[in-house]
Amino acid sequence: MLQAVVFDFDGVLANSEPLHLQAFQSVLAEDGFALSAQEYYEQYVGFDDEGVFRRMAQTWGVADADRWVARQTSRKAARMQALLDGDSTLFPGAAACVRDLSARVPLAVASGAMRDEIVHVLDAAGLSAAFTAIVAAGETPRGKPAPDPYRRAVELVERARGTRLDPIRIVAIEDTTQGLMAARAAGLRTVGLTTTSRAFEAGLADAVLPAVAAVTFERLAVLCATERPS
Repeated sequence: MLQAVVFDFDGVLANSEPLHLQAFQSVLAEDGFALSAQEYYEQYVGFDDEGVFRRMAQTWGVADADRWVARQTSRKAARMQALLDGDSTLFPGAAACVRDLSARVPLAVASGAMRDEIVHVLDAAGLSAAFTAIVAAGETPRGKPAPDPYRRAVELVERARGTRLDPIRIVAIEDTTQGLMAARAAGLRTVGLTTTSRAFEAGLADAVLPAVAAVTFERLAVLCATERPS
């Protein structure tokens, strides 16, 4: 019954949200802006970099917002790449989960992270070949919470496999309300991990697990075999 699994990246496979926060804080401080951890996790987590900076520009009344957003997005990407050059950012059990699932069903990533960041981490862990498709920031007309990244991921898996998939038999693994909204709008089954948020809006997650290490083929198969509550 399980046909594919689509992972978010930051906060799901990679424990990189603290690194993103650090990168945002660094580039914002150079422009005289302060961003607290509470503000980041409550207001901005789940959006891609451009989406974060656009919301900041609107909130703070930044002049020449388009130019500021483009400059900050580029600077933050460079800062994040430098941070990722350190130790592995994968969550414990993430590599084992990916390898086990990829031996049984096609996997994809649908993320608001930059493609270079995703590929960098997966290459370092020897996991790139486990994924049939990757959809990253800026590769769809809209980012999360719109369904576009998940719809694109499913489309790419279908194209690679040469077969149609049933969205209700595909599971999205997410850690934020924005991501769950996107997956739900795309018609996918949803698992919410409490690595970033301790609670999700009622009805967004079909199942809630503590971390990616708790994700197993058997659990996802059972989820897909269960009728979704109306």
